[in-house]
Amino acid sequence: MISSIMKNGLSLSRFRAQGFGTLHKDINQATNSVMQTSGEVSSIAFAEHLLDLIEDKDDEGLIIYLEHLLTEYDVDTKGIVNAAKEYSINKNQLNLQELTNAAEPGWIELFRRLNATPNGTHRLIELRERIRLLLKQGNDQLRPLDAGLLKLFKYWFNPSFLVLEKVDWSTPANILEKIIEYEAVHQINSWKDLRSRLAPSDRQCFAFFHPLVPEDPLIFVEVALTNEIPTSIQNIIKMDREEINLDEINTAVFYSISNCQDGLSGISFGNFLIKKVAHKLKQEIQGLNRFVTLSPVPGLMKWMENNAPLVYENCLNKVQDDDSLIKKTITYLTESNREDLLPNDPVARFHLGNGAIFHKINLNADLSSKGMEQSHGLMINYLYDLDIVEKNHEQFFKDKAVILSNEIKSLKKKYS
Repeated sequence: MISSIMKNGLSLSRFRAQGFGTLHKDINQATNSVMQTSGEVSSIAFAEHLLDLIEDKDDEGLIIYLEHLLTEYDVDTKGIVNAAKEYSINKNQLNLQELTNAAEPGWIELFRRLNATPNGTHRLIELRERIRLLLKQGNDQLRPLDAGLLKLFKYWFNPSFLVLEKVDWSTPANILEKIIEYEAVHQINSWKDLRSRLAPSDRQCFAFFHPLVPEDPLIFVEVALTNEIPTSIQNIIKMDREEINLDEINTAVFYSISNCQDGLSGISFGNFLIKKVAHKLKQEIQGLNRFVTLSPVPGLMKWMENNAPLVYENCLNKVQDDDSLIKKTITYLTESNREDLLPNDPVARFHLGNGAIFHKINLNADLSSKGMEQSHGLMINYLYDLDIVEKNHEQFFKDKAVILSNEIKSLKKKYS
């Protein structure tokens, strides 16, 4: 019966016929039903009904309900104090568990029960997306719920549970549609455009899926297989071009990485994805010995507006000053303005944190309106040396220093 409910849900008529209880229309009563039931079947049915009620709320109604959760299902502070006293006297497993339970707000357990419903995980991801939007609108009182869901998701989306799948032109259409929708770096403008990125043998795409969300990718990476390190995205995503023969390929280029679920923001899937794909491709393609990115620099122009206004104005006015642009780009990527001393640029933080090397600066590499607005068309090659990537990762987080190629070291010395 439980398997049937997990697959198909439990209809209202069947629920009543079984005598499991009442599905309350009042959302607060429905919440109490979820929290008070002990039977597995009724718990799933009550929780699925509550999710329906939550999703039917408009933003104002959702805020009221979430504030109710924070108030009525908060931690029991007196219980924490008493449990702490008991544990301080007798440090046994039972008292530790009592202290742990007392320190956890009741709404965490509510989320666990909602997760047990058919498609419950995906519905909770969507709930967190709504909460994050409400936070952006100034509803900071909801921040504990956002943090609580993130903590649960980090357990539920442990990397060991993720499944790596190749996405190609034979992949089901419903997933291909999501690749088009979720592409966040270089927009896919048509099915022909998508085909040019998936069908040729020298263009590949890989995605992580989770067993609880099997038809919705969590993150995907697009890869170009080439015989050189590319200096321009235009050549990579060009639809009409000649394929490169397999025996000529020596370089894998990660040119687009897109997170698909805003509700999972704060969980890093990309570092596992890139390294896993790199090792997989190395095993499959004999001559493949180089792994690089062709990466955007999304914060460069905004940073220059505040820190290098003359160079910024020159870019806007199309005044050619490559030396100044390169000099400021190196400063932006290697000298942090952040309190944590990590690189200013989010893409740089990601790749350098993975153990990559700041390898090369490419001018006029992305002439799209987005590329010009973000970085005046400039893009970066980060190099993944699989033999030392873990060492680089440890060094980066130990001393916060950006690891540079010889070419970037020479440019840095030239412009110092």
